[in-house]
Amino acid sequence: MDARIETVVTSGKTTLDGTEYDVENNTYIVGDDDGVIVIDPGFDSEAILKEVGDREVMAVICTDGNEHHLMSALEVAAAGEEDEEYWAPVALHRSDRLLWRDYFGRLAKDEEDEADAKALRSLEPDIWLEDGGTFEIGGAQLEIMHTPGNTPGSVSIISEQLGVLFSGDTLHRGRPGSIGGAYEDLRKQLNSIGAMLTPLPKDLRVLPAQGEETTVGEEDARWESWGALATERDED
Repeated sequence: MDARIETVVTSGKTTLDGTEYDVENNTYIVGDDDGVIVIDPGFDSEAILKEVGDREVMAVICTDGNEHHLMSALEVAAAGEEDEEYWAPVALHRSDRLLWRDYFGRLAKDEEDEADAKALRSLEPDIWLEDGGTFEIGGAQLEIMHTPGNTPGSVSIISEQLGVLFSGDTLHRGRPGSIGGAYEDLRKQLNSIGAMLTPLPKDLRVLPAQGEETTVGEEDARWESWGALATERDED
């Protein structure tokens, strides 16, 4: 197996339910010397593509449809190529289709050229992610796990060959993942985290979309304590 993981950290502002947050995003580039898959492109497509170098971008996977995971997706998929026929496919879970359409619909409103605005409004992901679906790159398999809660279509990605779980914004080190402490459906998210962690090896690395890496064992030991957070939010 020749696949390896490289990380690009970018920062910027993202808007969620009308509130703006400062976010530092981890983008993961998985592949070998020839081709890569980019997971969660963040705020700076130039920095991401600089790390990719002259390798071919084979796919762009967004672990959810929040705007900070979409805003560089097309630029990274294009990788400097003007002809869309040669762009890498962008992948998203279907349950986040409304988030996708909302984001590109807002871009369309700011577009002066009507043809470009129409193209943005009609834009769809090239691949709809499904639970159990797989990608292959550099001898490694990336398996999709649907982990709703953070958003309806949030996914995590496990690779046994690489010994990692890419947890997106479903799970961060020491806490359920969130944008600025805001949770859409915390109980569903906690259920997703518990179901995901329980069968996995305790020493499996967890690489989140924000913050430092952790392990399955560390987060599995904390998981039950997060129920109190959900109870507090129910009471509010």
